[in-house]
Amino acid sequence: MTHAPVLKVENLQTRFKSVQRGKYVHAVDDVSIELYPGEIVGLVGESGCGKSTLGRTIVGLEKATSGRVLLDGVDLCSLSGAALRRSRRALQYVFQDPYSSLNDRQTVGETIDEALLIDGTYSLDERSRRTNELLDQVGLAHAVKDRHTRELSGGQRQRVAIARSLAVNPRVLICDEPVSALDLSIRAQVMNLFLRLQKDLGVACLFIAHDLALVRQAASRVYVMYLGKIVEHGPSQQLYHRPSHPYTQMLLASVPEVDPRVEKLRRGPLLMGEIPSPINPPSGCRFRTRCPLAVDECAGKPPPSYRLSPDHNAACVFAPDLYGGKRSALVQQSALAASV
Repeated sequence: MTHAPVLKVENLQTRFKSVQRGKYVHAVDDVSIELYPGEIVGLVGESGCGKSTLGRTIVGLEKATSGRVLLDGVDLCSLSGAALRRSRRALQYVFQDPYSSLNDRQTVGETIDEALLIDGTYSLDERSRRTNELLDQVGLAHAVKDRHTRELSGGQRQRVAIARSLAVNPRVLICDEPVSALDLSIRAQVMNLFLRLQKDLGVACLFIAHDLALVRQAASRVYVMYLGKIVEHGPSQQLYHRPSHPYTQMLLASVPEVDPRVEKLRRGPLLMGEIPSPINPPSGCRFRTRCPLAVDECAGKPPPSYRLSPDHNAACVFAPDLYGGKRSALVQQSALAASV
């Protein structure tokens, strides 16, 4: 990337006090990511890995323990009051559940108009015109303005939520599993909407998901998160074809594949076991307790992040071998473990 990122997260940590005295939940631990103008970036991982907490921390719904969130070079974590509110207009959030994120007592028009009213830069006539523009952008008829959100389908409600997020012309959208609560028949339509908005409006999007197939369809780059840490990131094509962290390989192996020819080319075994507690994460590599490649070295200090290509990094001592295609040890060891 030759241009500056519109959003840059540096060494972000988010910790919560645990019910256990003196202990903390390590939800996000030393995470750094970048988004460039007009791109869709995927953030994937199992449930409980911290990806939603990361998204909520970026937009300020959760307070960062340490680190920086830079929006066009301005650290949002250092701002407060009116300055923070002005800056956050350029950073909007699309929630997972369109049934709980909208007020059922409001009409669609009132829902969108409220965002424009809070923004404070539009007259009454301008708000009406802007509402119609937003409905056009998300593929809804103007007549839907007078309907209550409770009368809409899940796909329509999510389109309204997206329109509300776009009302103040954001530069970045944080989308927290925005299609996971929708019927399968509707997911593709909403995904195509995101792709069109990216093309037409140039909005950068951090797309949080556990569905790797959807992320592959939309994202140009992907970050893989496990137990609060980024374990691998790189261009989508590279990461899907040359996964270089055992966790990434096992995530990809768990994605259903209808083509038997592709099924035979799967790398690595399926994920086994549960994610360890974020209150007391494993020492060294956090994935070692579930990894078929784990050796004594993995329990020591955290693994370095190996640069495998200009934009592809993986935090695993075996990453260079896995990137180079030397994966026989992974297959053999996983088969041995399964036979015990």
